[in-house]
Amino acid sequence: MSDDDTYDLLIIGGGINGAGIARDAAGRGLKVLLVEKDDLGSHTSSASTKLVHGGLRYLEHFEFRLVRESLIERERLLGIAPHIIWPLRFVLPHDQGLRPKWLLRLGLYMYDNLGGRKLLPPTRSVKLSDYPHREILEDRLTRGWEYSDCWVEDARLVALNCQDANERGADVRTRTKCIGLKRAADRWTATLRGNNGEVQVSAKIVVNAAGPWVDKVLDTAQPGRNHTNLRLVKGSHLIFPKLYEGKHAYIFQNRDNRIVFAIPYEREFTLVGTTDVLFRDDPNTVAISDEEKTYICDAINEYLRHNVTPDDAVWDYSGVRPLYDDHKSDNSTVTRDYVFDLDESDGAPILSIFGGKITTYRKLAEHALQKLGLAEGESWTGSTPLPGGDIDPARFDTFFAEKMAKYQWFGPEGVRRLCRAYGTRIDAILGGANGLEDLGEHMGGDLYEAELRYLAKHEFALDAEDVLWRRSKLGLHLDTAAQERVAAWFVKAEVLA
Repeated sequence: MSDDDTYDLLIIGGGINGAGIARDAAGRGLKVLLVEKDDLGSHTSSASTKLVHGGLRYLEHFEFRLVRESLIERERLLGIAPHIIWPLRFVLPHDQGLRPKWLLRLGLYMYDNLGGRKLLPPTRSVKLSDYPHREILEDRLTRGWEYSDCWVEDARLVALNCQDANERGADVRTRTKCIGLKRAADRWTATLRGNNGEVQVSAKIVVNAAGPWVDKVLDTAQPGRNHTNLRLVKGSHLIFPKLYEGKHAYIFQNRDNRIVFAIPYEREFTLVGTTDVLFRDDPNTVAISDEEKTYICDAINEYLRHNVTPDDAVWDYSGVRPLYDDHKSDNSTVTRDYVFDLDESDGAPILSIFGGKITTYRKLAEHALQKLGLAEGESWTGSTPLPGGDIDPARFDTFFAEKMAKYQWFGPEGVRRLCRAYGTRIDAILGGANGLEDLGEHMGGDLYEAELRYLAKHEFALDAEDVLWRRSKLGLHLDTAAQERVAAWFVKAEVLA
């Protein structure tokens, strides 16, 4: 195999870390192959609390560098992807017997100032006895604070990074598993198994971004060694019919020193989570337990005027955080920071990545390439928009109004959804149409064949689940018949041939 046939980087894992590295490397002119055994972002990266945030609670664990880097990245990401990332105000009630007021004030002051906040409004105190909080929260809660963080469509963030990487020359292959790694002095030979059988490829460097499976990839690359670097911690969430009116989120302190979020979700719902449970089973089988459901409901029932039960939830999801095991006893205090392990002792390099957060994925990618000596030229990913993100973050409503005027025949709810999902790429879906009849088969709601074709062609969607639960959350809105039409379309679609 010649150097012309050899990739500079083979990235194993299509979660946010692998996607971010692929984008950065491709933009620097490197020859990149990313392989993911399932769909992009189909595990940890689509099971987050869906926040781009500094991590307010990390301050009390003295992780100041992580919080500062996260706060700086929060505004950078808002700048490059304002269609899928947007500001959200969080209300933090003070509750007697938990963290004292002075500590909360100090933490919020640091949170406002550590990261050089420019785009987001500052913290302010709020009277919880005023509307709307008095209708939502229990009477004992009278004072609190409101601060800023951001919401993110997590699985779309992964897909857009891979889309951008692909448009810059990266080879992105989903449903492709690395089943063999053979090391030589100057390169790796990898055996890949996909829908069309097995192939072998050559790469100068392997980046192991396999998340919960990072140790298993190391077992393949370095047989005979003991790889036990991970602590797998399960986080689960419940989705309820809308629990309160308003665009604000709540952050509730729990009596075990953890926190639980309640966040407006998909217009009609409230997302509540998360948990921290040590996980020792197969990450492919992760699911919420009855104990976690009870824990989440008990936590928010301490605060909400109207109680909920697990039976009230309409959906749930769980993911496994692949944290670097720093041997702390409390799962909630194990560092969320990322850790690199670069091994080049026996030949070609392999870089393994442990931990990390969605908020810091872009910085992690830069640091990974620096670690490998591949970060030539200036940093570029923090100022170059992701696909569809070439919008002023402060003018999204103006952008929506312009697209509404252009596509009024599609209806305001549909146009807003597409603006939020695709940003300026909405024109690639609706731009050639003059009415609904030009969009192909109607699947249900505001989903048409034209959108499915776009997702299959540009965002690596291969089946209904990819579309309904990762590229979107339309699975919460479409009935069974509509979801079956989407599945049938993928079976017959020529784009998959």
